Amino acid sequence: MKSAFDLSLKEMKSYGYKIVDLIAEHYNTIETKKPVSTASREKMDAVFLQEAPENPMPANEVLDFVMQNVIPNSNIASHPKSYSFVPGPSNYISTLADTLATGFNIFSGGWVGSAAAAELEIVTMNWLLKMFDFPVKKGGGLFTSGGSMANLTALVTARRIKCGDDFSKAIIYMSDQAHSSNIKAIRVLGFKKEQIRILPTDLEFKISLNKLKNAIAKDRLEDLQPFCFIASAGTTNTGTVDPLCDIADICEEENLWFHVDGAYGGAAILSSKGKKMLKGIERADSLTVDPHKWFYQPYEIGCLLVKNSEWLSDTFSEKPEYLRDIEGNESEINFYDYGIQLTRRFRALKFYMSIKTYGLNTFKEAVSYNITLAERTEKMLRKSKKWEIISPATLAVINFRYNPIGYHLNEAELDILNQEISKRIVASSEALLVTTVLNGQVVLRMCLINPKTTIEDIKDTLGLCNDFGKKILEERKLVN
Repeated sequence: MKSAFDLSLKEMKSYGYKIVDLIAEHYNTIETKKPVSTASREKMDAVFLQEAPENPMPANEVLDFVMQNVIPNSNIASHPKSYSFVPGPSNYISTLADTLATGFNIFSGGWVGSAAAAELEIVTMNWLLKMFDFPVKKGGGLFTSGGSMANLTALVTARRIKCGDDFSKAIIYMSDQAHSSNIKAIRVLGFKKEQIRILPTDLEFKISLNKLKNAIAKDRLEDLQPFCFIASAGTTNTGTVDPLCDIADICEEENLWFHVDGAYGGAAILSSKGKKMLKGIERADSLTVDPHKWFYQPYEIGCLLVKNSEWLSDTFSEKPEYLRDIEGNESEINFYDYGIQLTRRFRALKFYMSIKTYGLNTFKEAVSYNITLAERTEKMLRKSKKWEIISPATLAVINFRYNPIGYHLNEAELDILNQEISKRIVASSEALLVTTVLNGQVVLRMCLINPKTTIEDIKDTLGLCNDFGKKILEERKLVN
């Protein structure tokens, strides 16, 4: 029976080829485009705000409208000059793999829905467990929408395993550089503000071990229940890695769940330098990594790894009547028993196909290149009379500010100057370069995890920053 949603084979192929051509052309010409697009709500309302149409219109007209109005009004997260937040340097194979998974509408919640989808998630999860030296036979994990959901899943599991049903006295610890998704997860879980300990970092933005030990001791004396510490393996601000081995010792001694948020920096395990910095990550009880960041996957794909897969099933498994016929045997994993989602898209396919196609060595070389590129950028900035390094290159993140020698600017003037440089860079659409705040200072931050970014791209961007900086100084009459 033909439905109103059906197209002829010829129509489907024609439409599909057009979309594939657009995607391929985008990948082929991405360097020639502007990475930034800015538009007001008023402008977007003027273009898009309308009632849902009652009658059909030609599919190609809708596609043309999208290509003329939606795509140009979106930032290009995979652009070589997209330096801010955490860029999304995707790859073409994974993009088409996502298209396959969506096109065949594969359900990846349980074994009966797709044995192959479940098996590929098991296989790719084992690849990741091995990368991080987690136990492959006993360990496990699952793919999630991103690092935020992976962190939430980890903390639900930690609370269940360590606290049971009563978490009224439970205390959780993290540094002031921990990612905001952890705070969000803790709030979602119903913890009170008084149950969260946000501890200061040292001059290198690492957790103060002494402050952590003191906080745990004080809480125990007050008859509270320390149960979890969240370490950072590559903070978003600076790429800093907490002292994982020392923290693991403390967690073992104090019987705390040791969660490592490696959503940003975990992929650095693929490089020799990164592996040294991440020493101790294998001692975590749970680990978040985010393949749509430094594993070069398109959005969305996050991942949670745990030392014991039974922790996940003990936390999340439910047996409603309508699922009683599809339980299978113990080896046939139903990933809806491992996390919050019942209906799950087939995220493992893009990770699997890209690793198989490019080979793991290609990913290792790309990560190593990114780390080296940031270090080259730091050396270049240190040789200049106009730039000051605030946080050195760490796991491909570097923080710096425009502070030309001879101008004798105070801190307030430097903050205004660097904020304005960022504003003008973004307004030019030539690069996405925004600020963060470190030790009360407004600084420019580059996150260089795109393998297409070159040192010439960085030189061009810094040259533009220099031009804007000089002009701003002249405008404000801050001359030397």
